[in-house]
Amino acid sequence: MVLVPLLVILVLQHPGESVAAPTLSSLSVNATSRRREHSPTYAHLTHFHGLHFTLPLFSHIKILPSKQSLRFEPLASDSGGRLVPYTTSFGTWRCYSRSKRLTVKAAYGADGGARRRIYRQSQAEKPTSIAPVKQVASFVVPAGVFVAATFVLWKVVEKLLMPKPSRSSSAENKSPSQGVNWSFAPGTNLVSGFAAKIDRQSKQTLNEFAKELRAFSSVDMSGRNFGDEGLFFLAESLGYNKIVEEVSFAANGITAAGIKALDGVLQANIVLKTLNLSGNPIGDAGVKCLCDILVNNASIQKLQLNSVDLGDEGAKAIAELLKKNSTLRVLELNNNMIDYSGFTSLAGAFLENNTIRNLHLNGNYGGALGANALAKGLEGNKSLRELHLHGNSIGDEGVRSLLSGLSSHKGKITLLDLGNNSITAKGAFHVAEYIKKSQSLLWVNLYMNDIGDEGADKIADALKQNRTITTIDLGGNNIHAKGVSVIAEALKDNTIITNLELGYNPIGPDGAKALSEVLKFHGNVKTLKLGWCQIGPKGAEFIADMLRYNNTISMLDLRANGLRDEGAACLARSLKVVNEALTSLDLGFNEIRDDGAFAIAQALKANADVTVTSLNLASNFLTKFGQSALTDARDHVYEMSEREVNIFF
Repeated sequence: MVLVPLLVILVLQHPGESVAAPTLSSLSVNATSRRREHSPTYAHLTHFHGLHFTLPLFSHIKILPSKQSLRFEPLASDSGGRLVPYTTSFGTWRCYSRSKRLTVKAAYGADGGARRRIYRQSQAEKPTSIAPVKQVASFVVPAGVFVAATFVLWKVVEKLLMPKPSRSSSAENKSPSQGVNWSFAPGTNLVSGFAAKIDRQSKQTLNEFAKELRAFSSVDMSGRNFGDEGLFFLAESLGYNKIVEEVSFAANGITAAGIKALDGVLQANIVLKTLNLSGNPIGDAGVKCLCDILVNNASIQKLQLNSVDLGDEGAKAIAELLKKNSTLRVLELNNNMIDYSGFTSLAGAFLENNTIRNLHLNGNYGGALGANALAKGLEGNKSLRELHLHGNSIGDEGVRSLLSGLSSHKGKITLLDLGNNSITAKGAFHVAEYIKKSQSLLWVNLYMNDIGDEGADKIADALKQNRTITTIDLGGNNIHAKGVSVIAEALKDNTIITNLELGYNPIGPDGAKALSEVLKFHGNVKTLKLGWCQIGPKGAEFIADMLRYNNTISMLDLRANGLRDEGAACLARSLKVVNEALTSLDLGFNEIRDDGAFAIAQALKANADVTVTSLNLASNFLTKFGQSALTDARDHVYEMSEREVNIFF
C-alpha cells in the first residue's frame, strides 16, 4: 500500500468555481452549490490515480498548510461494495477565515486494489481565530487607551490634592487646611516638608484634633498614630495656647525627628502643666532634644516618658535638665533601659535639684549599684516625696543601701515602691527598721518579693510601732498562715492601716481564720484583698462570719480561692444580714455554679437594705439559669430601694 501525501492550497472565490490544485495535474472538479444548514458545499475530485475525492467548498477562504499529521485506520470492503476504514491520512490547515481539518480516506477492495478515495473537510469546534495584525491591534489599542486615561486621571487627582504654595508667609493669611506656618524658633522650617506628606483626609482629622487642643483644658490624644507629621501639624495649637493644661501624645509613633516640632512651642506656652510622650520611640536623641527645649520652659510640672527607649545617655540629658529646671515636680521614666550609669547621673542631679517630688523609675536596670548611687544623691535632697523603684532587681544589698540613704533624707518620703526587687527576709529587716523610724511614710509596696513568714514577722513588728502607714502591699511574698497570723495581731491596735493586700500568698483556711478573728472586732481595714490565697470553702466560712460583725470593710477581693457553691452559700448567708459597709464583692474564678448563684440571688432579695453595688462573678461556671436568677435579684433590689447593683458574669 502506497500513500501519497497531499499538500493542498485551495483558493475559492465563489461556490462553484474550479479548484486549482497545482500538484494534481489530472484533477477535475465537480462542484455543487447545495446549501444546507450546518452543512458545507462539496466538490468531487476525480481522475487522480483512479480515485474519487469529495471536498467541502466555502466562500472566500484560503487554506495554507501549517501542520500535517498522519493517522492510519483500516478500510475494508463489504459484500455490498461499501467502504469501511482502512487507511486515513489527514492534515490540519490554518485558514484566515476559519480553521479547517482535511481528512483523506483511501479505500481498497478485497483484492488490495484501490477503488476510491474520499476527501472530507470539516469545521473545527474552536472559535474563529483572528489574523495576526488584527490580533495584535486588539490588544495594543485598548492598552493604549487605558494608559492615556490613567495618565489624565492621575494629573487631575494631583492637581486637586496637592497643596498649593502659599503666597503669604504670615500664619494669619494661611488657611488651616493648607498646613501650618511656623514662626516660633529655628528648626521649625522642617514643617513644610512634613505638611506636604499629609493628605487631605488626614488634615481634616488633624484639624479636629487641633480644635480639641484649643477648646479643652485636658486633652488625651494617645493612640491616634499621627506620627511625626501629625505632631508638626498639631504643635502650632500649643503655641501661645492659654486653655490646655494637660495633653497626652502617648503611643503615636513619634520619633526623635518629631520632637523638633515642640521647639519654640513649649517656650511660648506658659499654661501647659502636663506633657505625656510615653510609648513613643524617641530614644536618647529625642530625649536630648526635648531636654534642650524644656530648659527654658517655666510651666510644665509633670513629664511622662515611660517606654520611650530611653537609655543612660538620655538619663544624663534629663539629669542636666533637673539641674537647671526649677518647675518640674513629677518625672516618670518607667520601663526604659536605664542602668547603673544612668542612675548615677540622676543621683548627682538630685543633689542640686530641690523641686522634684515624684520620681518613677519602675522597670529599669538599676540593680544594687544603682540603688546605692541613688541613695547618696537623695541624702542631700529635701524635695522628694515619692520613690518608685518597682522591678529594678536591687536585692537585699540594694535595699540596705537605699534605706540607709533615705534615713538621712532631709525631706519626707510618703510613698516607697520596692515591689518585685528580689527582696528576702534579710531585706525585709531593713524595710522594717525604716518603717519604725519614718514619721511620714503613708504607702509601702513590697509586692512580689520573697520575704516569707520570717520577713512578715519583722514587718508586723514594725507596724505595731508605726502610726502613719495607711496602705501596705505584701502580696506574692510566700507568706503562710503563720506569717499572716502575726500581721493580724499587729492590726489589733493599729487603726491607721485602711488598705491591706495579701493576695497570692498561700495562707489557706487557717490564715483566713486568724485574720477574720481579728478583723471581726478590730482594726480599720476598708479594702481587703485575699485573691489567690487558697482559703477554700472552709476559709470562706470564717470570712462570712467576720462580715456579720465587721463594719469597716467596703471592698473584699476573694478571687480564685476555690470557694465553689459551698463557699458562695456561706457568703450569701452573711449578705442577708444588714451590713452597712460592704459595697464591692469580687468572687471571680471560684468555680461557682448555679446553686451558688441561686443562694446569692436569694440573699440580695431578702435584704432590702443591702449596700452591695458591685458583684463580680466572672469566670465561674454559671449557666443561663444562674445568670437569670441574679439578674432578677438585681431588678428586685432596684424596684424595692432604687439602688443599682452591677453584676458581672
